[in-house]
Amino acid sequence: MGYALPVQQDDRAISRDEVHYRARATGPDGRPLSLLIVNMSALGMMARADTGYGVGDRLNVTLPVIGTIVAEIRWSLGGRIGCELDRPIDQADYFALLAALIRAN
Repeated sequence: MGYALPVQQDDRAISRDEVHYRARATGPDGRPLSLLIVNMSALGMMARADTGYGVGDRLNVTLPVIGTIVAEIRWSLGGRIGCELDRPIDQADYFALLAALIRAN
């Protein structure tokens, strides 16, 4: 008799767009931080970062089109962080941001 493995689902209401963008940020202590943003939505992002910051810490992330946004680290695992933005990016600005992130590659 076989056993079924649980299926892991992504319960996000908004899907993420795959990007590959090197961004500059500052941590809660004001120190500079380099991020490689891997995916993004109007509400959050996942990035690779070599950081000692943890869940609940807030980063100021500089992005094209929209400038500096504040993102709270919601999880951290193996050099990756998941962040929720303090405020959603409106749809027109988000599409312009995506176009700029793609052009940057």
